Amino acid sequence: MQEKPYFLTMSIVLVLMGAFGSNLQASKTDGWTTAAPRDELTPKFVAMKDAGGEPILGIEHDEREGLDGYWTKAFPVKGGQWYRFSAQRKTTNVAVPRRSCLVRILWTDDRGAKVPRDEPPHSGYSPESLGNVEAEHPRDGATDDHGWCAVVGTYRAPRRATRAIVELHLQWAPRGTVKYRAIALDESEPLSNRLVRLAAIHYCPHGGKAPAENCRQFAPLIAEAAQRKADLVVLPETINYVGLDKSCAEVAESIPGQSTDYFAALAKQHDLYLVVSLYERSNHLIYNTAVLLGPEGTIVGKYRKVCLPREEIEKGVAPGNEYPVFDTRFGKLGMMVCYDGFFPEVARQLTNNGAEVIAWPVWGCNPALASARACENHVYLVSSTYCSPDQHWMLSAVWDHTGHPIAKGDTFGTVVAAEVDLSKPLIWNSLGDFHAELPRHRPVWSESADQ
Repeated sequence: MQEKPYFLTMSIVLVLMGAFGSNLQASKTDGWTTAAPRDELTPKFVAMKDAGGEPILGIEHDEREGLDGYWTKAFPVKGGQWYRFSAQRKTTNVAVPRRSCLVRILWTDDRGAKVPRDEPPHSGYSPESLGNVEAEHPRDGATDDHGWCAVVGTYRAPRRATRAIVELHLQWAPRGTVKYRAIALDESEPLSNRLVRLAAIHYCPHGGKAPAENCRQFAPLIAEAAQRKADLVVLPETINYVGLDKSCAEVAESIPGQSTDYFAALAKQHDLYLVVSLYERSNHLIYNTAVLLGPEGTIVGKYRKVCLPREEIEKGVAPGNEYPVFDTRFGKLGMMVCYDGFFPEVARQLTNNGAEVIAWPVWGCNPALASARACENHVYLVSSTYCSPDQHWMLSAVWDHTGHPIAKGDTFGTVVAAEVDLSKPLIWNSLGDFHAELPRHRPVWSESADQ
């Protein structure tokens, strides 16, 4: 039996069946009105209260494709002041809420016109034009046990803004419904800077006879990174294999094991995070695995390389199939390994799962793809490679949100480091904060992979 629309069981204050441009009285909806891009796309709007008397704004779609409507309200703001938006959202029969149930905030003047940015955009795009501020897209947060998802965002109002226009949407969700409640835009303290020093080691171990000897060659470089106040240090690919003239099966080890124990002790000694790539043995399977060691001297997590080149397939290496992201004291970290960089799906899945920084042990890859993975996802990418600059191939580098290396290694045996602020988004003319728009605008892959 088809589930009844949620509002049939609610105490409905007012139902708006209506035509585009129809508005509810401000006294009944606290100033909220309704809109749609075109009259023929207008859904049903519902204002109600829950059992406790809390106001709820609802939208319902019938069976037609492509309906699109939203509640909207203008909030007075002071230019230059910080504001925190918050709301709770609950959906029924909406396949992809992150795309269909977006919230937008537009900064305007008293006439409703867009206002200019306070600062020039990134120099790579129309640097001669200050441009107007684009819409903000608050992000989905945690969902409680009753199905209410928090939608939040903190922003600084542009200096010439006098109003913030908030829109609560339901789009492209046949037979879907959404409820919004606890909607607020309040003055707040500025966002705190989240400074982190990202580092990569540009080095290829040599002369060793066993994995342990390769590992020990990185110790002085890790110490140097610690002296430079690194929070994260990324090492290159399969360091228990490179240069040893052994098969991956001969060097593969368990995790935890000898190599991870060694690097975990160094991470604790220097009070930092280390990312190490190793050939891992798990029963009869061998994986190319990146391991995150934490400052407590423990394994925080691991990632098994998903995309395998033909050489590893021929050696019997098995692919991973998960895209974990780990909480650290500086932010959320994802990992990928070498050949993963040739495929946009890996970095995108890590970003979808919340990664702010992606650590990338990489034997070699096209540096244009490193640039693309960082730019298309607006994440920081930290690569550690065995390639030398004269090969004109991969770099050991820290890549910023524009896809440019802001620090890179030119000589083997060096540490590459850069300080970045994870609280500061990259703002473009015409795009605004593209990282915040990604969940709202990117396509749906499949229901199982994209909730």
